[in-house]
Amino acid sequence: MPPLLAAWTALDPRRRIVVALAAVAMLVAVVGLARLATAPSFALLYAGMEPGVAGEVVSALEQRGVAHEVRGDSIYVDAAQRDAVRMTLAAEGLPAPTSAGYELLDRLSGFATTSQMFDAAYLRAREGELARTIVASAPVRAARVHIAAQSSGPFRPSQPPSASVSLTPAAGPIGADQARAVRHLVAAAVAGLRPEDVAVIDATSGQVIGADEGGPGPAAGSDRAEALRAAVTRLVEARVGAGAAVVEVAVEAGTSSETLTERRFDPAGRVAISSETEERIRTATGAEGAVTVASNLPEGGAGETPAPQNRENETRERVNYEVSETLREVQTAAGGVARITVAVLVDGLRDVGPDGTETWTPRPPEELEALEALVASAVGFDAARGDVITLRTMRLDTPPPRGTLAEAGMFDALDPMRLAQIGVLAAVTLALGLFVVRPILLAAPRRAAVGLPAPSAAAATAAAQALTGEIADDGGSFGLPAVVSAGAADAGDEGAEDPVARLRRLIDSRRDETVEILRGWMEEREDREETA
Repeated sequence: MPPLLAAWTALDPRRRIVVALAAVAMLVAVVGLARLATAPSFALLYAGMEPGVAGEVVSALEQRGVAHEVRGDSIYVDAAQRDAVRMTLAAEGLPAPTSAGYELLDRLSGFATTSQMFDAAYLRAREGELARTIVASAPVRAARVHIAAQSSGPFRPSQPPSASVSLTPAAGPIGADQARAVRHLVAAAVAGLRPEDVAVIDATSGQVIGADEGGPGPAAGSDRAEALRAAVTRLVEARVGAGAAVVEVAVEAGTSSETLTERRFDPAGRVAISSETEERIRTATGAEGAVTVASNLPEGGAGETPAPQNRENETRERVNYEVSETLREVQTAAGGVARITVAVLVDGLRDVGPDGTETWTPRPPEELEALEALVASAVGFDAARGDVITLRTMRLDTPPPRGTLAEAGMFDALDPMRLAQIGVLAAVTLALGLFVVRPILLAAPRRAAVGLPAPSAAAATAAAQALTGEIADDGGSFGLPAVVSAGAADAGDEGAEDPVARLRRLIDSRRDETVEILRGWMEEREDREETA
């Protein structure tokens, strides 16, 4: 403590002010560094909420005294309390859902509600429930669903319903696969709605997502090809090993639809459909015999000759036959598989010798034929359709991996912003200590180490002359013998050392301290001249 006090008393007023300000700055920096080090680590509580809902959440946090921060549209709380705060707010219904669902139907009373009001409320509730379901997926930040369903009426023609969905992505753009899933979700929730009648719009760009996927075009063929490629790859790699096979599948989908009607007649195959039989019988009696004398006798005395009779029988049968007929109607819809092309490249057999050399040999033809048969069964090979399967064995050269494996470091869990703040405060504190306080505090001890009091004006002038590097032989030219060895000069001993020689020896042994003392004297002289 005495050295510090002596150093403080040896400073002039200006340097005392500088030291005091530097000490205060260091104290503030140390306190700030300690607060940053002990401050709680904030984690995300909620983000992307509407201003009204966010205000309700902030009010609830302030009432409970929970430390929180608002950064844009995000709310952060202490990481250790985040889960407990979420459960507490959820018990109170916070944050309130932006889109109302079926709870709208609970507000309807039975006496004051008309059928039109109930239909409108039910439609709104269904839109809200669909929006909640869509927002539950990670890539979607917000969603709005609009369903256009015509109310039933006796004199209105029936029209199919349609819908539109507006999506706000959370990070990247909404992909075509996600839009297709949203269309099927909405179509399955609304009776009579087809996926083709649902429009999905990106709210950030204002563009329709997957507008060209209404029919079974290239997208359907690419999905089928990807499924077949995965199946073939899994099948081949089970035999040759993972990474030892490359599979490419191309599926050509039909883009036109046709209807084929075929009608065939078989003359040999007759079928009786009706039969009609007609029978006619005719009977005719001829004229009587010739007139004779006997025939003129009374009472027919003569014998009578019977008259001749003629009888005809006629039978007709009519049978109607129908020729055998076959009617076939074949309707081919668009999107069917027109052709499948499969290319499979498998690696050969690798063998490492005792000396470490690797040898490669192609796979035998029997194994390739067996693999080709398996691939044909997996993809549904049809030669009449024009399908092609090409399977070859070649050497596959896998390039070495670039870079190093990314692993979690010890500082990954730390907040980069907090580390930057701590580093800046530490640098400021270190700079104040090393370049401000330390030089000022070390200047006074160096001056007192020589044992000299504060110099006078004449001594300062002599010191300024001594800075030229020349030292006079007589003691009067330097002006410091009486200060350095005052006791020896007063004693008057003959064996006493010359003060000038002693001063020279002292300067030679302590050059750095001497230069500092002389510099201090010159600065003090300049300060006095400026104040005068």
